[in-house]
Amino acid sequence: MVFGYKHALKALVLPGGLVLGVAALLFQAGLAKIPASVLEFYYYAAFASGLFLAWRFHSSRVFSALLLLLLAHRAVQFFAEQLPAPGPGLTALEAVSFLIPLNFALLAFTRERGFTLAAATPRLLVLFVESVFVAAICRPEPAAGTGLFHGALLNRAWFAWTPIPQISWFAFALAIGILVTRFMTRHKVAESGLAWSLLSFFLALNLGGVGHTSAYFATAAAILVASIIETSYAMAYHDELTGLPSRRAFNEAAGRLEAPYTLAVVDIDHFKKFNDTYGHDTGDDVLCMVARNLANVTGGGQSFRVGGEEFMILFFGKPAKDVVVHLERLRGTIENSVFRLRGSDRRTAPRGYDRRKGAAQKRKTSRKTTEAAYRTSARDLSVTVSIGAAEPSKKHPGFEDVIKLADKALYRAKNAGRNRIEMGVPSRTRTRKGTAENTA
Repeated sequence: MVFGYKHALKALVLPGGLVLGVAALLFQAGLAKIPASVLEFYYYAAFASGLFLAWRFHSSRVFSALLLLLLAHRAVQFFAEQLPAPGPGLTALEAVSFLIPLNFALLAFTRERGFTLAAATPRLLVLFVESVFVAAICRPEPAAGTGLFHGALLNRAWFAWTPIPQISWFAFALAIGILVTRFMTRHKVAESGLAWSLLSFFLALNLGGVGHTSAYFATAAAILVASIIETSYAMAYHDELTGLPSRRAFNEAAGRLEAPYTLAVVDIDHFKKFNDTYGHDTGDDVLCMVARNLANVTGGGQSFRVGGEEFMILFFGKPAKDVVVHLERLRGTIENSVFRLRGSDRRTAPRGYDRRKGAAQKRKTSRKTTEAAYRTSARDLSVTVSIGAAEPSKKHPGFEDVIKLADKALYRAKNAGRNRIEMGVPSRTRTRKGTAENTA
């Protein structure tokens, strides 16, 4: 997936970091000035809205996380009569401080399967077993759970200031590390939201888990609500396969355009034949490879995937003559990019004797021709792109006119042999060697 460093950093910090940071400032600095009724409303509104949105958007992972946080908080409150002295309350806090991070780490590796019975049954079973376990070890007599989590690998004096046991610190570190790693590799906002939510939960337990700390539990829920909203936005405005902004984002960007600007239409050469030859999995790899280069286009261009193998680039505030060099650099970079075929595709595997020898021979010849056009070695492949670009003019001032000019330029590039750039206005040609020729 295409995901730039700046976008990854933004998605990691938001929404959780902003929500948690603001909440921490409010709750620590001016908590006494916030009415208890407001905090209570915040708590129930965060969890209720989170559970509803998670159900509405079929996000079973977030729903499970919210349910875990809610039950954990209720368990700590229920057994909290003897906090901070040793007793059922402290045991409950120690238990949930160990179990919740492990559950969040498990959610990181859980696939989103909606609210089907097959998906919900294992999670409900785990939740039931954990609930029975916490209830059992928190019994006042006999105090079976007292000291269960008191093992120490490091100096006990280092942790004397916190009610969270050492083993739970390691559990939190492990879970947050897993979530951040998963986010950096998959670039899903849900992982970022789970990590920040778990951090807010940690702060709540570190402060005792009762009283005003309910605001931190509510903040953990609010972070997950924000992650649902961010995920929905990403699904609406970004292409799921490549990570580039989608057609909806392109249409909104087009509505803000003011001359001068340049629009470039990029199309992968022979992509349909490529799909037929190597299969759709390899075709997806091609789209992602091209998208990676488009995301890094120079000259301040912003790239979009508008459908299939077609992409568009908008250069805001730049006339066509200023972007030719950047488009040529992009074309050459894609041409020189090589990716490795993942494995033998079933479409190219031998199928044995075929009675339709004539048709089979034609298909075989066509396939060999296509393979020869893309192969650079036994398993390495490369592709090329054709580009048509245009800018508004006195004769063609409208955005729709510019799109038509860019499309016509793209067709000229394909008819002229592909792997080249054609300019709509003025009419100029960029050859694959990078020289410019007047065509008027």
